[in-house]
Amino acid sequence: MRAILCAAAILIGFSAARAEEEKIPVDKLPKAVAESVKKRFPKAELTGASKETVEKKTAYEVMLKDGKIAVDVNVNEDGTITGMEKEITVADLPKAIEDAVVAKYPKTKAKKAEEVIKVKGGKEVLEYYEVIVEVDGKDVEVEVLPDGKLKPMDKK
Repeated sequence: MRAILCAAAILIGFSAARAEEEKIPVDKLPKAVAESVKKRFPKAELTGASKETVEKKTAYEVMLKDGKIAVDVNVNEDGTITGMEKEITVADLPKAIEDAVVAKYPKTKAKKAEEVIKVKGGKEVLEYYEVIVEVDGKDVEVEVLPDGKLKPMDKK
């Protein structure tokens, strides 16, 4: 009986800690979130948004088009931008990144690329590149650090 109760407690705790993401209309974003994104990307069109709650903290992902470039911006409830993923053309990938992808998947070409940027203390820092390649008919994401090394897998 104790084992069952322990297992139930663990499952309840796990589900409470999981993120709950929901799509929301752009016009329902908190004022601080919308203003922060518009200030950083004044010419961009906000195209979508989602709200996520993790351990009672709410954050938002705002999708936008800045000219021809798609950008996903991560914003805390207070309007603090914490990161973003900016689409770049495959042709604009640095050679070191291209070389790393080709070394990992020699018989494929990149289909899509993004810069993953973290924001700390108001400063944007390129963390890594995400490159999508097709392998055996399936899209595979390759994460490459700016120095051309493959990003170590997260241990979860």
